[in-house]
Amino acid sequence: MPARTPAPTTPAPTGLLSIGALSAATGVPVETIRTWERRYGFPVAERKPSGHRVYPLATVPRLRRIAQALAHGHRAAEVVPATEAVLESLLAALPSAPARPDRPPIPPGAPTDPADLLDAVRTFDADRLRRSLHADWARLGPIEFLEVRAAPFLAAVGEAWAAGALDVRHEHFASACLGDFLRAVRMPLDDRATGPIAALATLPGELHGLGLQMSALVFALAGWRVLVLGVDTPVDQIAALVREAPIAAVGLSCAAPGGRGTTEPLKALRRRLPRRIPLLVGGAGAPSASGHAGVEVLGSLTALDRWIRDHPAG
Repeated sequence: MPARTPAPTTPAPTGLLSIGALSAATGVPVETIRTWERRYGFPVAERKPSGHRVYPLATVPRLRRIAQALAHGHRAAEVVPATEAVLESLLAALPSAPARPDRPPIPPGAPTDPADLLDAVRTFDADRLRRSLHADWARLGPIEFLEVRAAPFLAAVGEAWAAGALDVRHEHFASACLGDFLRAVRMPLDDRATGPIAALATLPGELHGLGLQMSALVFALAGWRVLVLGVDTPVDQIAALVREAPIAAVGLSCAAPGGRGTTEPLKALRRRLPRRIPLLVGGAGAPSASGHAGVEVLGSLTALDRWIRDHPAG
């Protein structure tokens, strides 16, 4: 019998992608890819003779599956280092909820329409709101998520409430969902944190606490440990904590428009704190920097992130 000619084999894909191309192909932000590689050892980069880092084309499907798992509530620490078998089993166990007739399902890595978030609040659709937040977290990366999704979402809810389009129950529901999400993504960071301790609070009369949660997440991302005292905290209690614990910085969140009622409590707190302790103030209602000696007014969470990078965790 004539010798059988072996069937041609299809060569394995050998394409290599820059980190920017990998991000574009998966919807996972460049900074998030770098963070995962540093923390979890995936994805694994190769180096070209020029020294540039590149990633195998085969990385794309796994990153897309990871983004899908994150969009359904799983944590990065759980899914990024998981084996293929574990990742597949997690995805297989996801519920296949039917799409609502008036809105299509959110594909992994896709941007969320702000109107969609408000619609989820209006209909008390906690599952859709949670999936939207997870998808944007995976797509944008932490700081950008806070700046372009979380903070504007809160502002939109507040504006809708002021205009009568939403009621108090809607505002409380939205705040609770976002607060739960922020605490959930911060928890694994807190577990690993070994850096300096930041104490976060709002001044007396200030009852909005989500700014504290967002600020706590920024600190935790940099390896700081965080003590969140909560809202409406007396000045003497903040000062007492600094005397009793090794606090490296105090952060205050102000949401009241125009810094109303913050001047005197700020001055009183600054007098009671050791000079070596930075006093940081931020939020939509933060006062202007002028006239507040010894107080660092930060205009955004990005500015807070820059301040923390200039004061790295030990």
